Amino acid sequence: MSLLIKGGTVVNATGAVRADVLVEGETIAALLSPTFTVHADEVVDATGRYVIPGGIDAHTHMEMPFGGTSSADTFETGTIAAAWGGTTTIIDFAVQAKGTSLLSTLDKWHRKADGNCAVDYGFHMIVSDVDDTSLKEMESCVDAGVNTFKMFMAYPGVFYATDGEILRAMQKARETGSTIMMHAENGIAIDQLVAQALAQGRTDPVEHGLTRPPELEGEATSRAITLAKVTGAPLYIVHLSAAQALDAVTKARDTGQNVFAETCPQYLYLSLEDLAKPGFEGSKYVASPPLRPKEHQSELWRGLRTNDLSVVSTDHCPFCFKDQKELGRGDFSKIPNGMPGVEHRIDLLHQGVVAGEISLERWVEICSTTPARMFGLHPRKGVVAPGADADLVVYDPAARQVISAATHHMNVDYSAYEGMEITGKVETVLSRGRVVVDGSGFRGSTGHGRFLSRELNQYLV
Repeated sequence: MSLLIKGGTVVNATGAVRADVLVEGETIAALLSPTFTVHADEVVDATGRYVIPGGIDAHTHMEMPFGGTSSADTFETGTIAAAWGGTTTIIDFAVQAKGTSLLSTLDKWHRKADGNCAVDYGFHMIVSDVDDTSLKEMESCVDAGVNTFKMFMAYPGVFYATDGEILRAMQKARETGSTIMMHAENGIAIDQLVAQALAQGRTDPVEHGLTRPPELEGEATSRAITLAKVTGAPLYIVHLSAAQALDAVTKARDTGQNVFAETCPQYLYLSLEDLAKPGFEGSKYVASPPLRPKEHQSELWRGLRTNDLSVVSTDHCPFCFKDQKELGRGDFSKIPNGMPGVEHRIDLLHQGVVAGEISLERWVEICSTTPARMFGLHPRKGVVAPGADADLVVYDPAARQVISAATHHMNVDYSAYEGMEITGKVETVLSRGRVVVDGSGFRGSTGHGRFLSRELNQYLV
């Protein structure tokens, strides 16, 4: 089957051009002059619209176990919601439980996702145990197309890794060319602050933010960068939220070190004030790192302009307010950590274009092109060009919409952006040449999404 997207403006990270996009089968066959006439089995009218590469959300947690419960989106519901928002690839995290092997964990996550995804997907690996066996298994994971390994300086007793364990894993990453992803917060100090708050009777959700100060994110980020420098390993800081952490990343990048970082929409638009909402409403905004005071937001936007922040992912990890977030009533430390967002990333970042924070091309770059290159999917993904997968989004930059739990498609009972009025809307979405979302609704199917075996980071120097 052939399909022609006609009359739109194709926007890549390198620029925008008026062109029609011819799709044959699962790939882009050609970019054509609007004056060129060609027959196609299906025509999509993109007049007055942008045509952009499908979004790549490089940080999601579908069906993730946490604190005695699991994130509310399955691979089916989560990837359908992603498609509605113009995201055609997710990279999720396979979570190694203490005492289990990396390879058995990877098999377990394959079983969760296989046949259940509406869009393409890949995996990162969370490393909870660092020993001779898991270090050897890292090599097998790389061979299996999983070459990014997440570690935690937070959550003692659950995911926490010592500096020595991090150093050993980084040495293996340097050896294999893989990348260590780091949750950089000083978990040992944070646990003391949490215990002190609870002992003093401070139990409200806002305490989650107050006991995880930005200085402890900055310290951990700097320490991770130092360990990466000692070992020569590439380092990717996940969900960076604080100006102190960004400063450490910026200094490392200025010296040419292979250090990269992502932020998330919640840190660009939400703040500590949301965590302080009355009546336990603040629990909806509990995630780690926590939302910061508003003054951090302008620094994050600056980091996106300068490329010291390379990617915007969602850290999509939804827990329903009823029955899940409520587990922490009377004790903020028991509130499941995570927020929903996979459906709204592209729209929210388009508001950065509307507000003049980033350019149109930079919008595409941080939503799609850079994650494709960072995680070994380019040029198959992340670009509107002949030979690439026909993962395409027709985007109406003038449409107005209001974000609400009443209309979103994520399997969660609230929206972190409830009532937010935005400009721009996803109109039509193609995944490998198949229309999965258009004006008539969701046209895709579970099982359409394929596992993506990824190459190494293309930004390494």
